[in-house]
Amino acid sequence: MAVYEFPTYPERLRDLEAEKRAEKDASRNERWARAAFEDEVKNVANAEKGTRNNTLNTAALKLGHKVAAGYLYEGDVLTALFGAAIECGLAQEDNAEAVFATIRSGLSAGMREPEHPRDRTVFQTSRKGSTMVQPDATRDSRFYSAATLKGKSVPPRQWLVDGLVPDKTVTLFSGDGGTGKSLLALQLAVAVVAGTGWIGKAVSNGGAIFLSAEDDDDELHRRTDDILRAEGRSYDDLSGLTLRSLAGEDALLAVETKIALTKSELFAELDARAADEAPALIVIDTLADVYPANENDRAKVRQFVGILRGLAIKRRCAVVLLGHPSLTGLSSGSGASGSTAWNNSVRSRLYLSRIADSGFEPDPDARVLSTKKANYGRTGGEINLKWKAGVFAAEAQPAGLDALAVGAKSERVFLKLLDAFEAQGRYVSASPGPTYAPTQFASHPDAEGCTKRVLKGAMDTLFNRGVIFVASHGAGAKARSHIARKGADDGQE
Repeated sequence: MAVYEFPTYPERLRDLEAEKRAEKDASRNERWARAAFEDEVKNVANAEKGTRNNTLNTAALKLGHKVAAGYLYEGDVLTALFGAAIECGLAQEDNAEAVFATIRSGLSAGMREPEHPRDRTVFQTSRKGSTMVQPDATRDSRFYSAATLKGKSVPPRQWLVDGLVPDKTVTLFSGDGGTGKSLLALQLAVAVVAGTGWIGKAVSNGGAIFLSAEDDDDELHRRTDDILRAEGRSYDDLSGLTLRSLAGEDALLAVETKIALTKSELFAELDARAADEAPALIVIDTLADVYPANENDRAKVRQFVGILRGLAIKRRCAVVLLGHPSLTGLSSGSGASGSTAWNNSVRSRLYLSRIADSGFEPDPDARVLSTKKANYGRTGGEINLKWKAGVFAAEAQPAGLDALAVGAKSERVFLKLLDAFEAQGRYVSASPGPTYAPTQFASHPDAEGCTKRVLKGAMDTLFNRGVIFVASHGAGAKARSHIARKGADDGQE
């Protein structure tokens, strides 16, 4: 049988073919960068009043990516953008120094991350019609020796909201339906772009993207209008805020396969928008609408949070994911949702709840924002809020001696009632149930106005200080636990 031999080509001929392909790719890349350059200069030149500075900064950022990749010259970009700023009137409205500062700031940020045409998202369509992002073909190794850190300055911890919302990672913000978490998150987005405070906290200034799968455009408009009216601001202050309603649409940010979750077409759209705008904050409302798998599937939960965290790191912004607590999270007051992987995977978790005692809600407009998890800060913090005129505002918090007095009173009442119950032969427990101490004490005539929530805080403090401990009574199958004072007879039998 004759064997067919494939023809061989001289090495030089193969090299020439490779050079031609490289030249063709280089030419295509330069045309792509030049088209982007012309578009961004035109955008700045045609920018309307109130949007000019943000448009200029965004253009500088996007072109900075191309400068870093070697397709454009920094000097050409700076000169062209400054000319466009003069054409739209921004240079006359501000001053030359301010315009140059904006351009250089955007360029510097963009030049930290080179962009090539091959980096643009590529899609494939599955047989079921779902659009998915193709995974990267190669993965570069990023292992490095800790010794290389010697002599480098330690980067400071970055926060969007100090102690509450860390930068470049995911914060899970949960709350039962109707508590107002979507409104409070929109207030945060407005505060970021308008450069104002949020419920008494300072926030980092920048752009924001608010993605809502629950509220339609009309509702987003109404809430935004309420916020501006309450803060005495105008829509001109919101040029850096991008809204997107997904009500009634497919809102999934990932697609579930037998092997893993893959990013969806909507995620690619969000990522591309974030690349263009470089926001300081991305809000995603809500988890139930954007997550495609079982909320109790630990592996899929971690993958999904990893996808969002990758977005936060890549786009150097904070991602706030809104969600609803599970029935267990509601009853326990922890605000947890589904699998514990949600709590374990995020770096920060906030919980917005109503203030109620044994089902009674004395003030329907009152809320409390609690820090349930903070990898980079302190947990257990609370901010009392009040809904008024369409927005939430922080209530005055006791400080100094007043705060100490409130804490001392609740601890004194807790110990007084613990002693009284013990004298009557009545046991109370540290675990939620029929004999739960905060519930029993809050309904007692001698509670002196202390609520269940306040008494729970007192109980936790007394446990931490070792003033009280968990003792036991009974034996065998009848053994039960109860709270006792340290050093006192614990009633063991």
